[in-house]
Amino acid sequence: METTFDFEKPIADLQTQIEKVQQVAEKTKVDMSATVRELEEKLEITKQEIYNNMTGWQKVQMSRHPERPQTFDYIEMICDEFVELHGDRTVKDDKAIVGGFASIGGQSVMVIGHQKGKNTKERQYRNFGMANPEGYRKALRLMKMAEKFNKPVITLIDTMGAYPGIEAEERGQGEAIARNLLEMSILKVPVICIVIGEGASGGALGIGIGDRVYMMDNTWYSVISPESCSSILYRSWDQKEKAAESLKLTAKDMLGNGLIDGIIAEPLGGAHQNPLIAAQNVKDKILSDLTVLQAKDTDTLVAERIDKFSKMGVVNE
Repeated sequence: METTFDFEKPIADLQTQIEKVQQVAEKTKVDMSATVRELEEKLEITKQEIYNNMTGWQKVQMSRHPERPQTFDYIEMICDEFVELHGDRTVKDDKAIVGGFASIGGQSVMVIGHQKGKNTKERQYRNFGMANPEGYRKALRLMKMAEKFNKPVITLIDTMGAYPGIEAEERGQGEAIARNLLEMSILKVPVICIVIGEGASGGALGIGIGDRVYMMDNTWYSVISPESCSSILYRSWDQKEKAAESLKLTAKDMLGNGLIDGIIAEPLGGAHQNPLIAAQNVKDKILSDLTVLQAKDTDTLVAERIDKFSKMGVVNE
């Protein structure tokens, strides 16, 4: 059954009306094409009005759509070849973060990303995309391997945050993420980061330092989720919509504040409506940027990356 959010109800109602009219026409053999056409036109207008004027909270909901493409989906759609690599060589293989060498348009790259899972069993196996320290250390190991073989790094971000359990803190969650921030900032190969779903806190930032950082249109990127922000400020989740607006977490807000380099378009209604188009947009952006980034010498590449992030948050009065 297709998931429909509250704000999509007018669209769902029109789709139901069209189906009913088509069923009546088929049963009675009466030509009702004019009615169907009128409803379809109204449906298209309604879609444009709703999807082009979504609030911050509605964007958050869309980023969590159960049918939204995840890292492995994008790998399958944009990569000609992919060889998954496992383990951090210290503790274990964290299933919440996946990665390996891949070929995109004939270009060899290292792809790393969060994987949430598609059903209950897989989500438990993937820990709902919430990585432990081993996940970030695995990601760093793969990045250093890419650097060794002079291959660009592509990261796909989609997480509710790093795993907040006591055992994760005991094994150095904060240190693992901080180490990634340091090492990614001075990595000697091009790094492209793309938020494909949720971009929450340090869990996202742990693989989010790059020469180019993009967000897909219906995603969010923030230090805290709207629900958690609401629970802290208002002692209740009931103000999550208000919190989402205050956090300025949408792709448009982030671009306006100079925190990302661009927005990757999605099909009307979200990436799940036409994953192939969404994936092609991601692929085109990766290939066009790699052409530019690989033309730069290592010192320039690293210096520009450090300079970009150093300027964030600086206010000139």
